[in-house]
Amino acid sequence: MAPTPRNAAQYPESTVAAPTEAVSRQVPLTPPSAPLDELPSTYVSPKRSSASAAQSTDSAAVDARSTTNRPARSSSSAERSTHKLLRNADQLPPIEFLHADVGVYGTSDDRELGQRIEQTLEDFDVPVRVVHVESGPTVTQFGVEPQYVERAGNRRKIRVSRIVSLADDLALALEAPAVRIEAPVPGRPYVGIEVPNRDKIVVGLRGILESKELRKDGGALAIGLGRNTAGAPVAMDLTRAPHMLIAGATGAGKSVCINTIIASLLMQHGPESLKFVMVDPKMVELPGYNGIPHLIGKVVTEMDQVMGVLTWLLLQMDDRYRTFKEAGVRNVEVYNAKVRKMRGKDAPPPLPYMVLVVDELADLMMTAADDVETQLCRLAQMARATGIHLVVATQRPSVDVVTGLIKANFPARLAFSVTSQTDSRVILDTPGAEKLLGRGDMLFMAPDASKLERIQGTMVTDEEIARVVRYWKGIRSYESGGATSSASLPPTDWTSSSSGTAEVPHGERGSLTPPVQPTGPMNQPPLFEQIEQMKAADARDALFDEAVEIVREQGRGSVNLLQRRLRIGYSRAARLVDQLHDAGILGPDLGAGRGREYLGDESL
Repeated sequence: MAPTPRNAAQYPESTVAAPTEAVSRQVPLTPPSAPLDELPSTYVSPKRSSASAAQSTDSAAVDARSTTNRPARSSSSAERSTHKLLRNADQLPPIEFLHADVGVYGTSDDRELGQRIEQTLEDFDVPVRVVHVESGPTVTQFGVEPQYVERAGNRRKIRVSRIVSLADDLALALEAPAVRIEAPVPGRPYVGIEVPNRDKIVVGLRGILESKELRKDGGALAIGLGRNTAGAPVAMDLTRAPHMLIAGATGAGKSVCINTIIASLLMQHGPESLKFVMVDPKMVELPGYNGIPHLIGKVVTEMDQVMGVLTWLLLQMDDRYRTFKEAGVRNVEVYNAKVRKMRGKDAPPPLPYMVLVVDELADLMMTAADDVETQLCRLAQMARATGIHLVVATQRPSVDVVTGLIKANFPARLAFSVTSQTDSRVILDTPGAEKLLGRGDMLFMAPDASKLERIQGTMVTDEEIARVVRYWKGIRSYESGGATSSASLPPTDWTSSSSGTAEVPHGERGSLTPPVQPTGPMNQPPLFEQIEQMKAADARDALFDEAVEIVREQGRGSVNLLQRRLRIGYSRAARLVDQLHDAGILGPDLGAGRGREYLGDESL
């Protein structure tokens, strides 16, 4: 969404915000091309010819990552082109999967609102002057400069605290649901009064991903958060965060934000460079991602599996640190750079980033608060250098859920609308979130910033997410001509709320069948089998190895034998015998005091 610059006649030329490239363009809302919904994960749409492009100037530009410029002139040439494209690993989804931004920020009411702000504060003997106006998708920020007053012959400037104390009176005068005052605006000589717009404008993810801000400062794990009060794109690199805490009341936009983060990463990374571990106790938001190649195992929805997942991540972290020690490097970026310079069959593959997404922390804390807090904090403290990052969300920002230890280890925080100042202080250590408007309106605490930034979060629809999920699942279905209804697509785990149609641009109509077989079932790593093996190994007695040596020497095993040789009690010896039997080392009890037969320990 792009604002237009303010009319210079409304305010003095020196006081009007200069429009930047990021906030001065208008982009038409063009429906994504229907055939792109069903292309395989290894296929990238070829660019159209110039003649075809001229017939459809409103269509979105074809993916810049495409490796060919030639249109498909025949089925054989299309197959050769597709074969060439399939050699390129990790092809990314086309940007046309996402809706383009459309809209204009700012209204003709801004001048009137500015005058009402000045008049209202003047009525309370607080003279100010509006010197700056910035419009965003949700709020318009009026920059007001405190003026001087004459009292008893002394000329004094109005204190900033007096303006802040009149926030409720301003909301009443402006007929606004809430007014937030930023005093002062960082790096500016005025106080910011944020007034909600009468009409909100939806912020699309596509505009953020295409922005110069993300390309310049995005980093390895760039996330498009939204647009600030000036309409400028706001992006964040998760590797610099390095972990994110999201909190807000029900319906404030928390789950949409999680989907935006996941979609941002899926649009920029293939499964070779990024892996996800997802935990969703509510079983609502994240199971739709089951089946994408980025996912390690299925989305965890059972509470009794969560601790095993956290333990598995800790072991992965320890393994990576051992690998770094052997390679003589400090972090995953240096390790991967070193690996890419190596040549030959013996060169190890680069390590992918891992992102743990937890949709509801409160459910985890209710079951095993101490264990969950310990595991999460250890991951947050140590996993950054290994490329493991955490995104944790909760709709109950209370002190028993968002503890001091958790807050200390999550420097990047997003606060959506909450019900009280207390909840806002729990998340941000300062009030302000209780005055947000909901539906994606949020305050962002960056790890390297001293002030909060107000952002309207990006909106990713179920239809857009379904396109990306289908792409990575490898659904290959391409209908010829006209429009394709989403209802005719093969079923997926994701439930789309939209059943509309999308027009196929000129030059891309027709039938194209890639010369490859449909992708079979996803063979994902047996995560939970590894977890069960780890639990079994941890449950073994410390004397297990010594007991194995004893039964190997004797050719048999019994409780009495282990009691005598190991000098332990009956209960511990009986547990050791059971463990040896479960491991396949001892056979069943022979009875009559003969103990158990030794079967061998090759399995160890």
